[in-house]
Amino acid sequence: FGSSTSLGTGKAMLRWLDDRPEVQEPEVASSIAEKLQQLYQEKLLPVEKEHLFHKFYSPEHTDGDFVAQPMVLLLGQYSTGKSTFIRHLLGRDYPGLRIGPEPTTDKFVCVMHGETDMVIPGNAMVVDNSMPFTQLSHFGNAFLSRLECSKLNSPVLKGISFIDTPGVLSGEKQRIKRGYEFEAVVKWFADRVDVILLLFDISKLDISDEFRRVIQATRGNDHKIHIALNKADGVTQQQLMRVYGALMWSLGKVIDTPEVSRVYVGSFWDEALKSENLRELFEAEANDLYTRLAQLPRTASVRKINDLIKRARLAKVHA
Repeated sequence: FGSSTSLGTGKAMLRWLDDRPEVQEPEVASSIAEKLQQLYQEKLLPVEKEHLFHKFYSPEHTDGDFVAQPMVLLLGQYSTGKSTFIRHLLGRDYPGLRIGPEPTTDKFVCVMHGETDMVIPGNAMVVDNSMPFTQLSHFGNAFLSRLECSKLNSPVLKGISFIDTPGVLSGEKQRIKRGYEFEAVVKWFADRVDVILLLFDISKLDISDEFRRVIQATRGNDHKIHIALNKADGVTQQQLMRVYGALMWSLGKVIDTPEVSRVYVGSFWDEALKSENLRELFEAEANDLYTRLAQLPRTASVRKINDLIKRARLAKVHA
């Protein structure tokens, strides 16, 4: 970070990615994925088909599910900084990015690595078996028109993919006018991503009934949830303590776990800090968050093994 006037940029994230030990070579990761895929197709899939497992639980795994990179799902109300956070990590705009104080991201955008900048519409995404999104076709055309994949050449995206989501609205705009089951889509992604990042704005701490339902849709994946209190440089130290306490009080009524979720406090964008008083705190918090994200490529294979074991046990009980 050095003595720059802003709280780091995507370069900080790149440093963590570049400096991480080469614990897991790509060849090793791909061979593990191939073995898991072979085990699933030869041993587990026949059992699932014989006992109609896919009718009662989740659809069968595709090739893309085994080779997919770790994914980070960003959730939050509108204008809490979800899209800006992704741009901050990448150090550039991704294709199709729109940012503003009003609700601008009206689609689920899967930000992934590609050799050239391109935007892939939802209907084309779900027929591409190389990507882990084929099962999203079950949510219908209304949802697929609100789904796209944004590909760009970024070193960060070689190890991680991001899922940018529409800001959660209030009232019937969220419940009725979406045209698809928002909470069901969130649950689908929550079951498959490695990290769920809930972003809060210091001026928007109230958790609406709609946002409460979205958070509850991630139930069963509580260990993946991390929380970012964004735009924290806009208040004094005393105000920040009150805001933090209010956030934890609100979350305690929604996230029903005995453990306290990790909250990262900072201002996650490329602009200079409005207040220098808490620079050390914000830099330490950003370091922790970057470290957590940079570790995901190392643990991806372990998570896939763990998920397959859980699925095999569930299939065994079902049978």
